Amino acid sequence: MAYNSNFDVDAVMAVLGTIGERFQDGTPEDEALRIAAVALLYVRENGKLEDYREYFRRFFIPASESIVVVQSFSTTEEADAWLAQRLGQEGDLVRVAGKGFRVIPRRKGGGLMFLRTPLPEEMEP
Repeated sequence: MAYNSNFDVDAVMAVLGTIGERFQDGTPEDEALRIAAVALLYVRENGKLEDYREYFRRFFIPASESIVVVQSFSTTEEADAWLAQRLGQEGDLVRVAGKGFRVIPRRKGGGLMFLRTPLPEEMEP
């Protein structure tokens, strides 16, 4: 589930207040809600809301969205030429003719090679 990192602080505070009304003062639930509410207010009042929004977004972002393809090639020949020019680095993820590959070290002879590594969009039905 994706969460909205551009949440309205006042709307969140109102929801926390509504939930808090269900619990007696001093209960663990009441304490947890108060701590969360005050922490959110602290972040906003200290001008760190945008930093928190970015942290929140990264915290909940699906892993597949954080995968970065560093280079795309139409053909295998283009990809091989790029690798031969030593432009790739170990660990780089590239797209060759719509398919994913990871740059890895050759086992024998040194240098780098491509290892077939499906991209997230290749895994979807």
